[in-house]
Amino acid sequence: MAGVTNYPYRKLCAEFGAGLCVSEMVSSRGVLEGGRKTWRLAQFGPEERPRSIQLFGNDPHDMGEAARIVKGELDVDHVDINFGCPVRKVTRKGMGAAALLDLENTRRVVRAVVQAVAPTPVTIKVRVGMDEERITFLEAGRIAEGEGCAYIALHGRTAQQMYSGQARWELIGALKEAIKLPVLGNGDIFAAPDALLMMEQTGCDGVVIGRGCLGNPWLFRDLKRVFTGSGSPTLPTIEELVATMRRHHDLLLAQNHEYPRLAILQLRKLVAWYVRGLRDSSQLRNVSQKMETSTDFFEVLERVEEGGYARGTRDPALPTRHVASTGRPEQEVAPHSEESRSEESCG
Repeated sequence: MAGVTNYPYRKLCAEFGAGLCVSEMVSSRGVLEGGRKTWRLAQFGPEERPRSIQLFGNDPHDMGEAARIVKGELDVDHVDINFGCPVRKVTRKGMGAAALLDLENTRRVVRAVVQAVAPTPVTIKVRVGMDEERITFLEAGRIAEGEGCAYIALHGRTAQQMYSGQARWELIGALKEAIKLPVLGNGDIFAAPDALLMMEQTGCDGVVIGRGCLGNPWLFRDLKRVFTGSGSPTLPTIEELVATMRRHHDLLLAQNHEYPRLAILQLRKLVAWYVRGLRDSSQLRNVSQKMETSTDFFEVLERVEEGGYARGTRDPALPTRHVASTGRPEQEVAPHSEESRSEESCG
């Protein structure tokens, strides 16, 4: 997810139990042109393993070469091709979800990347299709299987839907039945039981977490407990919440030591997610949007400690089916600018 899954947050999520943390989307053209911003997105922590990089593009040569370069320069352990991003600035160039409108070219892209980095595993992430008239997920699955991918991940929405409506988990099950390749499901997993329910209903081999982990790295701890039967999901204490936010700040500051204000600007968006469910969360979000220094951030943490949870709980944002069954309203999503909304999650 753009602006979220950088090294600091990948490290946090891994510490809470995430199995595979994938980089932000990296442009194949940016890699080939040596763009400073692109290579910044592609950087890994010194001890980070496995190193999983997410590439996007629609030119077979460029994608193959970019994969070969990042494999050599960054010693990556896994290459994921993003054929799922629904953002207009990506799809209007025939990339992301729009790449699958040309299935033969998609096959060539996948083949080029697989051959460029073999035996490093290559995977693809797709959506159901561009819209209801252009459904492509089954063909994408057959391409992934035929070209030697390690797995395919399917988000159960079309690109046209973006993140509206409800993910169609039944299509994840249809893909699982259609191919022998491992299938991972994605869409509307906001709490650990959601993942078990998806796997039970679809037969998929695993799950991909996106928006569900925004401001909630504890989701991976809950998933690990539920999957292993070692415990139940638990709410982080206020002390743990504050400690995690402080650690996130420290990791971002270390990564951006030459530009400390950049770390604070990134924290503005992150704090808005962290404070969901807290008392006076709207005021905390408003204050966080004006942060300029670490001192400002620490003042926000003090207010978090003083306020505590609003109702003694920190309910996750739930998809429609859970709202209907529990009667609880869906949690308010932190407001963002139009640009940040368009980039908050791709796939």
